[in-house]
Amino acid sequence: MSNGLKPWEMEMSSERFELMRTILDAPSPIGLEASMTRGVLEPYMRSFMPSDWKIHTFKGNAGIVLDSMPENEDAFSVMVIGHADKIRMQVRSISEDGKIWVNSDSMLPTTLIGHKVKLFSEDPESPGNWRVIKGGTIEAIGAIHFADPKLRSGDDGIKTKMMYLELHLHGKKKKAQVEALGIRPGDPILYDRPIERGFAPNTFTGAYLDNGLGCFVTVEIGRLIAESAELKNIRFLGAMASHEEIGRFGSRVLAKQFSPDVTIAVDVAHDFTAAPGIGDRRYEPVAMGDGYTLTHGAITSAALNSMLTKVSLEHGIPVQHELAGRDTGTDAMAAVFAAVDSASASIGFPIRNMHTISESGHTGDVEAAIHAIYLTLKHMEAMNDGSGITGNDLRDTHPRLDESTALVHRPAASDDDDDDDDQGGSELVKSK
Repeated sequence: MSNGLKPWEMEMSSERFELMRTILDAPSPIGLEASMTRGVLEPYMRSFMPSDWKIHTFKGNAGIVLDSMPENEDAFSVMVIGHADKIRMQVRSISEDGKIWVNSDSMLPTTLIGHKVKLFSEDPESPGNWRVIKGGTIEAIGAIHFADPKLRSGDDGIKTKMMYLELHLHGKKKKAQVEALGIRPGDPILYDRPIERGFAPNTFTGAYLDNGLGCFVTVEIGRLIAESAELKNIRFLGAMASHEEIGRFGSRVLAKQFSPDVTIAVDVAHDFTAAPGIGDRRYEPVAMGDGYTLTHGAITSAALNSMLTKVSLEHGIPVQHELAGRDTGTDAMAAVFAAVDSASASIGFPIRNMHTISESGHTGDVEAAIHAIYLTLKHMEAMNDGSGITGNDLRDTHPRLDESTALVHRPAASDDDDDDDDQGGSELVKSK
């Protein structure tokens, strides 16, 4: 801490911001995540991990898991999961005029137009080797002069089938020029936009906060554990999963492999207070800069949520509460999808403009998530007189709503009431 400020109240250092930028900028489209997991995260983890820790890798996906107790599979285990895969465009077809038609995947087509991208293509003459083409932009109509009148007036919108990659080719046989580059259907395309600090204090903006931020949080928790050497009872499993954006497939494989006692997903959330045009939907008032988010509902564990909330309150960590119905929409579903008995939580940080080239977030929310999870692990370590949390501590703490204490309304006292204990205003009090 500096000047009495806690990490989530301070400006993130240039060194750590650069690490976050490097993680988020790693080209890791769905199914091709090794640039982030093996190229960035693994070397960083090896720089701080003790010699008796291990990094697990897998045959069918590029996910990795940092394991603090690889020789003690019976220890109480907590898996924290960020996902390394990014939404991406893909080549669909090539037309005679050289246009490379693409799909827009999970992005709004309108937000793509005019932005620089990177196309990655496997060398057809040397399978297994990949090349990158930079400098192209995503386009749809070419110029406003060619647009339908309804599109020009705003009465109609850009459609997915209109999107193409412009590589500025000219001359004869443009399609042959593209094909000669070895570009083919399925080649992934990513935004070319690393994050940078934002205008407002402690903010940042750019592409792919979803979900390099979750991986940054996970690996930084691992660093704090390694530096403190305080966790003797808890097995930390820092997971960077694959294939989240197409159905949380990678994380459920990891959950099946390790069967963690606790699963905590870390992912982005929406800043609902700043989202335009949704006021009548009555979303929860979650806001960027007000702390990390904790999801209630779906398959999340009420007991685990209570523990995270208690630890956050004790340490002054700002936490916001949001809800989910049937599905958290995050890797918190991993264990239940894998049919593993695990208490689960879903933690996030509110961002704006999700799935665009100009996502924005707050470093304080990211730091709040890191320290909320880390301090909760330390809390688990200290339970049962220092012997650590056990499975029974979770089995026996499911809330009993039939034992709820009744709340009754007590009207506020009038201004001339002599009761010194009453500070005015109505309140709810417990009924005996």
